[in-house]
Amino acid sequence: MALIIAAPPGWWEAVLVDVPQYADIPHLSQVVPSLLGSLGVPGEAGGLDLPETRSAAVLLIDGLGWELLSQHAADAPVLAELASRPLRVGFPSTTAAGVAAIGTGVASGEHGMVGYTFEIPGTGVLNALRWRSHDDGSDLRGALPPRDVQPLPTTFERAAAAGIDAAAVSSAHFANTALTQATQSGARYAGVHALGDLAARTLDVLSNRAFCYAYHSELDLMGHVYGPGSTAWRMQLRHVDRLVESIVEGLPPGALLAVVADHGMVTVEEKLNLEDTPELLAGVRAFGGEVRARHVYTEPGATADVVAAWRAVLGERAWVLPRDEAIAAGWFGASVTDRVRPRIGDVVAAATGTFGMVRELAEAVETNLVGQHGSLTTAEQLVPLAIAHG
Repeated sequence: MALIIAAPPGWWEAVLVDVPQYADIPHLSQVVPSLLGSLGVPGEAGGLDLPETRSAAVLLIDGLGWELLSQHAADAPVLAELASRPLRVGFPSTTAAGVAAIGTGVASGEHGMVGYTFEIPGTGVLNALRWRSHDDGSDLRGALPPRDVQPLPTTFERAAAAGIDAAAVSSAHFANTALTQATQSGARYAGVHALGDLAARTLDVLSNRAFCYAYHSELDLMGHVYGPGSTAWRMQLRHVDRLVESIVEGLPPGALLAVVADHGMVTVEEKLNLEDTPELLAGVRAFGGEVRARHVYTEPGATADVVAAWRAVLGERAWVLPRDEAIAAGWFGASVTDRVRPRIGDVVAAATGTFGMVRELAEAVETNLVGQHGSLTTAEQLVPLAIAHG
């Protein structure tokens, strides 16, 4: 049983009201169906108002939040001018979920990539980026075939079925990863090594009737290591802006480019080590998620006590909901399938402010990162939608 600590009556309801609402902002998952619709693919209509086009590309800049771009517009004048409005990325605001939203055209409650790490019933907690056990590091590609974990038809498969060349232009290191197989099956993969060939290969794809997904990861890395808005991050943002400018300048007539991101980022200033907090361990059998967004898997019958204990200890530093309430609140999208539901924690905790829930021994690398993401704050949820036409 969890230790329950008394809290003032009504405080939790007041905190929950402060969860940001994003219903009137388009979701990241709408971008590619909208692009495919602009290419004339039957049945594709993401709801964004995009013109008919001959070729289309989505460039995902990992870690570029709407608020960060607004704050540092001088370092990215091309992007800042093109960014017409924000998108919301959904929960959790993390790369596995964002890449899957691009690759499937649906939110996490349907595609099932519900975190950086999450439990697959019968197997254990999966690290979705590495496709390894989060507990012992063992390779799970045999036990968890990527297309079993994410079985929905990908946007690339849907484009190819309509006779459109579908390509993924991304780091050569990611060419054969399980996450790539889960979210980019059906794409002709073009492995690249630097910003130069990322731009060149994207433009090469767009020279014909095609759909292209391009991905750049290093801005996110700078944010994690040095902090979002740091000098290193800003210098990388300048390179990203030049990348975008190079692609825009080379767009063929009739081509369309949409620049997006998978999440924003915050600098974590207060950390609570879950491993040193007995009240937060009682009744818990496993953890998933990441520093700003935790899946908490409970012992049978312990969920209510775990919710009470986590709310009491974390207070206003996190929104804490049992699974069914988080689903009902729309955190994982409008629909959560029976396949995906068990992957979500029995309890879900989303950090507010600059707070982080770390595990210093089990997640030493993640614990020491300066920049983090995953939660529901505007800094993490909102990303730019920048559109350019050839």
